Amino acid sequence: MVYPRITGGASLLVALPLVSKTTLIIGDGTLAATRATAALQADSKVIVVASSLSEVSSDEIRARGENGELLIVEGPIEDVLAAHGTNIMVAFITDTLIGAPKRRDLASATALRDTLKKWNILVNVADIPSLCDFTLPACHRFTLASSPPNSSQTPSSLQVAVTTNGKGCRLAGRIRREIVSRLPDAIGNAVENVSRLADMAKASVEAVNNNKESALASSQLHEDSLPLTPNEPVEQTIGVYESKEAAQKRRMRWVAQISEYWPLEHLAKLDVAQSEQILRQSFGESAACSPNGDIQGQTIITQTSISSSTGPSSQHDLALSSTTHFGQIYLLGSGPGHPDLLTVAAYNILTCRATLVLSDKLVPSEVLELIPSTTRVKIAKKFPGNNEDAQNELMVEAVDAAQRGEIVIRLKQGDPMIYGRAGDEILYFRKHGFEPIVIPGVTSAIAGPTFAGIPVTQRGVADSMILCTGVGRQGKPSRLPGYIRSRTLVLLMGVARLGSLLKTLLDKDVDPSLREGEAYPANLPIAIIERASMPDQRVISATLETISTAMAKIGEQRPPGMIVVGWSVLALYGSGDIKVLDDAKLLSESASDLHAADQARIERWLRGEGWRVTERFNKWT
Repeated sequence: MVYPRITGGASLLVALPLVSKTTLIIGDGTLAATRATAALQADSKVIVVASSLSEVSSDEIRARGENGELLIVEGPIEDVLAAHGTNIMVAFITDTLIGAPKRRDLASATALRDTLKKWNILVNVADIPSLCDFTLPACHRFTLASSPPNSSQTPSSLQVAVTTNGKGCRLAGRIRREIVSRLPDAIGNAVENVSRLADMAKASVEAVNNNKESALASSQLHEDSLPLTPNEPVEQTIGVYESKEAAQKRRMRWVAQISEYWPLEHLAKLDVAQSEQILRQSFGESAACSPNGDIQGQTIITQTSISSSTGPSSQHDLALSSTTHFGQIYLLGSGPGHPDLLTVAAYNILTCRATLVLSDKLVPSEVLELIPSTTRVKIAKKFPGNNEDAQNELMVEAVDAAQRGEIVIRLKQGDPMIYGRAGDEILYFRKHGFEPIVIPGVTSAIAGPTFAGIPVTQRGVADSMILCTGVGRQGKPSRLPGYIRSRTLVLLMGVARLGSLLKTLLDKDVDPSLREGEAYPANLPIAIIERASMPDQRVISATLETISTAMAKIGEQRPPGMIVVGWSVLALYGSGDIKVLDDAKLLSESASDLHAADQARIERWLRGEGWRVTERFNKWT
């Protein structure tokens, strides 16, 4: 196995908890005050070693010392360490700052650092990188959206940090500002709201239903304990009794789904009542007796009865006057992700006609932001194991709204007719008196590979493509086609099931109900395209035998993702390779020679490595 080449020059970025620990700051100027403030915000005790107690340079340090927020001392560093050294975790030597009056010289700074190191203290020396055990990135801590507007700003739990690893500190500060300016003003609220929702999800069923705040933190289950992809398949749970622990884990999967897909602006407005509604209605939970008649921390998952007139209103609800005429339902494709890829028809309907938008969770926030604020927006509560129930909820709500005279948009990613359940919805709406209008969208099945530089068809490489889903009805495996050299296989909704899909493709003795035709060669190129057309698009290129290791090494995934399998994956890389079919004709009499030729093209494509990750999106505007 060939692993990616290590390229040094990075830092191991960590968030250092300093609760009940002490931060030592040597110097009493402006930089010392900045370091003291940061340490205090991290709940650290702070000791400032000043040259003179009577002549502290920083007014802030002097004031905080008088208020008892920090301790100011003077005297030999050895005496300070003897009194406090066992509890000191980090130290900042700030009087080495270039331009500082009475700047400490290199020899003195080196000796001081060596003394601190004997106490196993991590040291940062201003403007002398060679003496630093750690550096500080350019940081920003977000505040909660204040109400009323003129009230004081309350810090949130969200911080961002940017480092250039010493290659441009001022530029790092600018990049930090650019990041902060592009995030919603209430992004800090989103973090706090999701944290609260996670606490509620970890609580017992009784605590959630009765709003017993004291029980919210009863479980130690955390989002980090869940799979790296929130779309990992799970069993359908309708009508199944669950233990308390299983119910908690299922609710935490839903929190992960919301964190991944819901627009940040929506998360920022999520209040306690809406959180309770999400946890109840999303799962249809009710405390229930077990088969032997007992209630022992179990939950039964039931089909939820949805009515637009029941339950608390969401933050998107808009009171509309009653109407006597029927409305209209649109099934609208939003394209692969980037808002510029909406059709003109889709844009006009979303921005000018819609009164209610029922959106799938995969539609990115950049598209939802185009919808006027006066239009109600609701996002599908789908998560693995709950898709059928959530789908029914959306269809019922669409009909109810249309009967009130509203213009209802069922907003789907890509094209609604390609694995978008459009057929089910058309028949349902028609049965209830509405003939929906279907507005096509640019399908990710074609656009995704295009943005990744992969032609699904290419003369000399692939003369056909076949589109499949990675999962069948009710989460069951779908039947995949066999290998044909001249064909590209595109799989939607399959990344979370990559392991089982690879087994189906590669196993020569696989059950015929899972694959129809020949097994795929292990060295066949494969690409996993994540967040196609979006600024954070990522493409993982490998072979069928190395892709699992690549995904495991990469770790966290970026849904939604799609899979492309076939020789077209490498066709346009670099100087190109469009002789795949010609080689097959020339070497048709020798399977070993053809395998050797294919292996050589794989080596050229991946340059001797097991895989390649490309994070690049060529924006056209």
